[in-house]
Amino acid sequence: MENLIALVNRLQRACTALGDHGEESALPTLWDALPSIAVVGGQSSGKSSVLESIVGKDFLPRGSGIVTRRPLVLQLHRIDEGREYAEFGHLPRKKFTDFAAARKEIADETDRETGRSKQISAVPIYLSIYSPNVVNLTLIDLPGLTKVAVDGQSESIVADIENMVRSYIEKPNCIILAVSPANQDLATSDAIKISREVDPKGERTFGVLTKIDLMDKGTDAVDILEGRSYKLQFPWIGVVNRSQADINKNVDMIAARRREREYFSETPEYKNLAQRMGSEHLGKVLSKHLEAVIKSRIPSLQSLINKTIIDLETELSRLGKPIATDAGGKLYMIMEICRVFDGIFKEHLDGVRPGGDKIYNVFDNQLPAALKRLQFDKHLAMENVRKLITEADGYQPHLIAPEQGYRRLIETALITIKGPAEAAVDAVHAILKDLVHKSINETVELKQYPSLRVEVSSAATESLDRMKEESKRATLQLVEMECSYLTVDFFRKLPQDVEKGGNPTHSIFDRYNDSYLRRIGSTVLSYVNMVCAGLRNSIPKSVVYCQVRESKRSLLDHFFAELGKKEGRQLGKLLDEDPAIMQRRLSIAKRLELYRAAQSEIDNVAWSK
Repeated sequence: MENLIALVNRLQRACTALGDHGEESALPTLWDALPSIAVVGGQSSGKSSVLESIVGKDFLPRGSGIVTRRPLVLQLHRIDEGREYAEFGHLPRKKFTDFAAARKEIADETDRETGRSKQISAVPIYLSIYSPNVVNLTLIDLPGLTKVAVDGQSESIVADIENMVRSYIEKPNCIILAVSPANQDLATSDAIKISREVDPKGERTFGVLTKIDLMDKGTDAVDILEGRSYKLQFPWIGVVNRSQADINKNVDMIAARRREREYFSETPEYKNLAQRMGSEHLGKVLSKHLEAVIKSRIPSLQSLINKTIIDLETELSRLGKPIATDAGGKLYMIMEICRVFDGIFKEHLDGVRPGGDKIYNVFDNQLPAALKRLQFDKHLAMENVRKLITEADGYQPHLIAPEQGYRRLIETALITIKGPAEAAVDAVHAILKDLVHKSINETVELKQYPSLRVEVSSAATESLDRMKEESKRATLQLVEMECSYLTVDFFRKLPQDVEKGGNPTHSIFDRYNDSYLRRIGSTVLSYVNMVCAGLRNSIPKSVVYCQVRESKRSLLDHFFAELGKKEGRQLGKLLDEDPAIMQRRLSIAKRLELYRAAQSEIDNVAWSK
């Protein structure tokens, strides 16, 4: 069972090394789940003397006002033999055999954290004491509760101390050691008042009564010690500390313990209670209770640690890998991230992810609708046909068929298809840009590096712009090809009376009669519709070839080519991870290491029980 307290001691020290010592944290904290004993009391309640009596050594700073200004985690380790010594968490390789030097180090380390002010700090000091005269036990000495601020302290010091004390004792895993002086009314005890608020049933509070020997003559503390004045689940324990005169004379602690035992056994009022009084008894009771609590919490600790390891691993995976240090590693890292982005972009186009279907909608709905809006039949209305044919004849009327008129009518109709063709190119370009934006957002690795995200987005957009221009050029050429060369076979297959312009002996005005012009308009409309139907199929092919297919094939080719020219320092600028993310990854990695070590240690203890 002694292994249990030693285990918790190691875990608490590891938590403090990570900066996890009971303060509010966005990260999981093992500290809060570990059972602990917090010593609570008002100033001058005898807290320090109780701790020194349990240890059997003078090692705590003394003085007026708030002496304890940081939590002191006091870990007692019983050794079978050898010289007593102390060791601080912040000085792990230095052994203090002179406890007066240990007392000075506590004061100095407090000043290092708070400055030489009288302010407080929540960062604990770790002190381990190895001695054959102690029991295995861990106690957390907290600043004494006070009611007024003294010179050099902020007005908030009273509330600050109370908040710090509460942050420890309100946790359900904390055992409260409430120290109250017997020569004051228990109703005004700071320790009892605050412990009653967080533990109203007294289920995790041990009451310690100090200064029993200083009570007025004719009074005693029997009602308190027997639980009649204020009942707790555990019996009250009285202690008699050294007097100030004893302290000044450096009275040996072993002698003081002996005098304490004699006081309880020889004072009539306490004779029947003597077996459960005194600092030695207090240490043994607390040690035994702490062991029992730790043992009962092992299953819940295992469950918490296992769950937290999974959560930390998931979070670490989400944050991504740390940045490579060499140029080759950085280049490889950037290429891998870009490949992930490129893969996601292709999945959008191929239907694995949504968005690619919008391109088909352009070809199946938007392009046909735009072509329909051109209204070739209105363009080839009789009056427009008359006008264009007449203008095409110039000063000489056509003799057989108005060839130049036909050509002009067809060209002016077909040239309008450029508008829908260009609109299809632009619509697909907008969809591809949107898919690039979505793919950027869905590439978790790019969220890690803001500069690389901007560069990849910019490079992909520039590639799409180049592809759009090429697509526009190729697509409009399809229309221009149709305008520049008419399919002769179409007109050869027409009935001759339609092709001929009529009897050449008729006057020119007879040639432009309504029936004749309508036949010309109908013929041209048939040809234009035939060409339009062909372009309706070839325009999407051109767009897909020049934009969609090319973006799948070479979206980041230009970016990769430029990337290969960059030096390590330039590559490093692309991998400018947010410092907050870097710090969080480091913190999570350290915590994960702590939890895995804790998992191993707790499992070993659990299996060996």
